[in-house]
Amino acid sequence: GTAGLSVGQRVFGLTDWTRDGTLAEYVVVEARNLAPLPGDVDFTTAAAIVMPGLTAWQGLFEHGRLQAGQRVLVHGAAGAVGSMASQLAREAGAYVIGTGRADGRQRALDFGAHEFVDLEEEMLEDLDGVDLVFDVFGGDIGTRSAGLVRPGGTFVTIAGPPEARPAGRRSIDFVVEPSRAQLGEVVQGVRDGRLRTNIGTVAALDDAVAALNPTERVRGKTIIRVRP
Repeated sequence: GTAGLSVGQRVFGLTDWTRDGTLAEYVVVEARNLAPLPGDVDFTTAAAIVMPGLTAWQGLFEHGRLQAGQRVLVHGAAGAVGSMASQLAREAGAYVIGTGRADGRQRALDFGAHEFVDLEEEMLEDLDGVDLVFDVFGGDIGTRSAGLVRPGGTFVTIAGPPEARPAGRRSIDFVVEPSRAQLGEVVQGVRDGRLRTNIGTVAALDDAVAALNPTERVRGKTIIRVRP
């Protein structure tokens, strides 16, 4: 009784926030939250692009209204969401400034950032104004970043309502939503080689608790394999 999908078809997607519970062998998902998964993309790759891909896409294009030629500040540029945002922003013709810890500099540059700011050793305030901030941290960093946005620009965050809302700038916090169309765009970028996944750890379902509570910092997306 569903539309757009068929029995036995390979699919991937994001359950809506009223359901959760996908860390299981079986799960009920509304068909509208799923997209067809091309046969040349494995399930580990698909799992790694769903949340980061949708979050980055919606933050940049739906809420940030990103345009070619703009300067974009992407926080956490070596992480799962930040690395995807950097790639998408660069592909769209933006100049990308990534941030994070010093040990993430090369990784952030490899994922598309044109330059990098070490948040522990360098001052954000030394940057020239930017048209869009994509924030994943919130707190003090989010507040300081909001002040870097040029008049008419946008501050977008996934870390909750921003504390600073400078006059003449748009400030938006959002929660990612499922989208079949956007997943199709992102997975096509992976197939074309324009987008890369950022996978930190792959673990079995029996080891999920330990994998999601690591004793050491893991950079990139944690993937749980339900089947070996």
